[in-house]
Amino acid sequence: MRTTLPTLAIASACTTLALVAPASALAAEPEDIRFSFAVDGNSVTNTITNSSGTVIGCGTSLAPAPNGVLPPVLEVIGNGQSLYTNGDTQPGSTVQTIADVPAAGSYVALASCTSVDGDTTTAWMSDYPGLDEFLNGLPWTSHKVEQSSTVVTVEPSTPTTDLGSLLDSGSAN
Repeated sequence: MRTTLPTLAIASACTTLALVAPASALAAEPEDIRFSFAVDGNSVTNTITNSSGTVIGCGTSLAPAPNGVLPPVLEVIGNGQSLYTNGDTQPGSTVQTIADVPAAGSYVALASCTSVDGDTTTAWMSDYPGLDEFLNGLPWTSHKVEQSSTVVTVEPSTPTTDLGSLLDSGSAN
């Protein structure tokens, strides 16, 4: 039962992506998909490079990584993740953005893409320690994708002072 729940969580996430992924004649290769994460203010972006030649379904998610330490895989892939986005990814580069990420925190940045060709499903998932245990039990081809970063840090925002509003309010007198 211990591995059943996480396996079902991965299968559920991938199946959801598979349902939105268009069917195509895809000769899927491990290097067809690449992920690259960056932080811009309190948004995290994932630039997905899709070299497969077809539209595929992809998702990007964040999970807390206190002090930059990778949490166990069960905490990352389990239910309850609220910082995510997903959608179709065209051939070339597509950017997925998770906006309004709570500031002053470290997060594990993960992504997955899925393609369906008839009865064959192929998934590309961010490489993460312990993920193999769950991918091996799934009935489709899975490729682990090394990415440019695993942990991203969102810095606390610095309040800015609008001098014009202070002058208009009379508080600068």
